[in-house]
Amino acid sequence: MSVRGGIEGLPVEISEKLLCLFSTEVSAEEDRYVIEVPRQEVETGDIDPDEIYRVALISREDEGGETEASTAQPQAQTQTQTQTAPSEPQPPVDVGETRYVEIEDIGKQGDGIARVERGYVIIVPGADVNDRVKIEVTEVKSNFAVGEIIEETF
Repeated sequence: MSVRGGIEGLPVEISEKLLCLFSTEVSAEEDRYVIEVPRQEVETGDIDPDEIYRVALISREDEGGETEASTAQPQAQTQTQTQTAPSEPQPPVDVGETRYVEIEDIGKQGDGIARVERGYVIIVPGADVNDRVKIEVTEVKSNFAVGEIIEETF
């Protein structure tokens, strides 16, 4: 899957090698900054804590339109912290669930991209930007789901 979107008018390319997608904070720790990776991403086998990964940080705007963070690092080693929340968030959708969504972006392969609770991504093949469609969730992963259109507009 390759996603193409935009932030403040700038094109954003997300590689087909995308392993996981989650929101996190960058925290200061002595002479470095740390990105915490949710335990679930390692436990589900999406990533290996002994490997080195490229990390892309995408700014997120708050409701007032101001950017909360805007940083990019070409390469960084991810580290899993021993202290994590007692229970990691689960995907907000289930297989077979129907949802009404609005398509926000289009992936490089032409699939529609919708976001639901906590920014969770649902890929909707055959949908275009600004389409409002009723979908049935056909596949659920820890960091994204796939939905099939069952009603064109709502």
